[in-house]
Amino acid sequence: MARGEVSMCTPAFASRVVKSRWFVVYASIIVMAASGSTYIFALYSKVLRSKLGYNQETLNKLSFFKDLGTNVGIISGLVQQVAPTWVVLLIGAGMNLAGYLMIYLALTGRTAPPPVWLMCFYICFGANALTFSNTGALVACVKNFPESRGIVIGLLKAFVGLSGAIYTQLYLAIYGDDAASLVLLVAWLPAAFNIFTVYTIRVLPYARRSDGGKPYNTPFYHFLYLSLALASYLLVMIVVEKQVQFSHAAYVVTSTALLIILFSPVGVVVREEYKAVSQLEESLQNPPAIAVEEPKASSADGGKDGDESSSSPPLCGGGGMCRCLTNMFKPPALGEDYSIMQALVSVEMLVLFVISVFGIGGTLTAIDNMAQIGQSLGYPAKSINTFVSLISIWNYAGRAGAGYISEFLLVRYRMPRPLVLTAVLLVSCIGHLFIAFGVSQSLYAASVIIGFCFGAQWPLLFAIISEVFGLKYYSSLFNFGSAASPAGAYVLNVIITGRMYDAEATRQHGGVAAVGDKICKGWTRNFYRGDIYAKFKVAPAVASESSEGSSADGNRVEMVEETEGKSKSKKEVVNQDLY
Repeated sequence: MARGEVSMCTPAFASRVVKSRWFVVYASIIVMAASGSTYIFALYSKVLRSKLGYNQETLNKLSFFKDLGTNVGIISGLVQQVAPTWVVLLIGAGMNLAGYLMIYLALTGRTAPPPVWLMCFYICFGANALTFSNTGALVACVKNFPESRGIVIGLLKAFVGLSGAIYTQLYLAIYGDDAASLVLLVAWLPAAFNIFTVYTIRVLPYARRSDGGKPYNTPFYHFLYLSLALASYLLVMIVVEKQVQFSHAAYVVTSTALLIILFSPVGVVVREEYKAVSQLEESLQNPPAIAVEEPKASSADGGKDGDESSSSPPLCGGGGMCRCLTNMFKPPALGEDYSIMQALVSVEMLVLFVISVFGIGGTLTAIDNMAQIGQSLGYPAKSINTFVSLISIWNYAGRAGAGYISEFLLVRYRMPRPLVLTAVLLVSCIGHLFIAFGVSQSLYAASVIIGFCFGAQWPLLFAIISEVFGLKYYSSLFNFGSAASPAGAYVLNVIITGRMYDAEATRQHGGVAAVGDKICKGWTRNFYRGDIYAKFKVAPAVASESSEGSSADGNRVEMVEETEGKSKSKKEVVNQDLY
């Protein structure tokens, strides 16, 4: 090997790659790609309904506890503050395996059917594991790349958005079209990925590398291009699978290709480290002149970096309980490090909480009920699976787009991220209107819009929290911020949607409680498909038969009776359609 040439086939180089900041991003991508099992609830919710005899309100209650576990990561945030990242990831792996495995055993009859409260606990416990994975990976990457936090958050959350479509492909290849086995895949796959990356995801010393004063973001764009390739592949597979009947062997082949694309970002890491080693070798051969300056005394010693490593309690920032209560309502300037209590009582966090309740909660309600919405509007089962996959793809697009575009707008035009978040909320209203109107084939457009807007809200929310409240207690604060969406999902999904659905389904089935496979059709959908003015169209013909003696009166009476009979017959047909 010539002098100055770098070999990639050495243990030293491999060790350098695994210990690099870019490999932390790659490992976090893998973890995030398995952390979106919460978005495929619609695929196995029908099995829960049929095998365990749940009605829609109970199903939505399970969905709420799933969302509660997924989004309330206060414990994982506090653990991240005091323990290394590998501990956080291992806790998440154990919780995920335990929670979803118990659901699988109940679905397959290997255990007695558990009461509803216990099933709620299982799904909440298993879903809460995802907060440990998200906290460990996201916080490590944001602290390793603080000048590119919008891009980092958007990229990582984008792979969470893709995970729903990834799960759909993998479970068809591994288990076939068996929705109960999908729960088993959800149990072991995230745990396996967490264990695989447990010692590589960590916070590293931050050394700024810049080109012309700007952060070095080129590898992030390469990661984005590969994620676009993965998303495009999944989108093509969704379309093809809708048109062509795939065999199990075909699913194995397509899923193998999927895994190759998923793991391909490691090439970006290898290339970056190869470039770094090559530049180091070149600099050693031609050492630059070094100017030595006397160190300057600074009153900033023990400043911000010192605060990062201080042992002050995270809730109040130190100084005792009295000082904690006093400082709670005296926050620092925006962008400085807030204590947890200072952030929680701030107006900014209150606004973000309300946005999460209605924005994320509303779109999540539509996503969790997409299967029932599709059934109600008469879409076939294959189309319903397509909706779930489309939501996953556009969920990815929203996350990646919001992260990268908002970062560009912020750096180039100083456009505030909250303004971008407001625009996303307005667009999401269009998707809800598509569902409400029930226009033919409009559910495809609704799934695209709602998936995009749901995904876009997350990186914007997390980036705003990091920018407004600082990074010192970021692991706790972003979990506090995301905890608002389950509150919105409970009100909109369980209390409103679930109860209205069951009440109407019960009425449509003759007063019999709607459990199991009994579904609700649209209240007035079939009614308005018919001619609702039919009874008025015969009235002029009757009125034109003016009184012409007793025989005419008799004929008119017969016509009226015949008309009433036809009207009654039509009414019965309409009623049958409604039921």
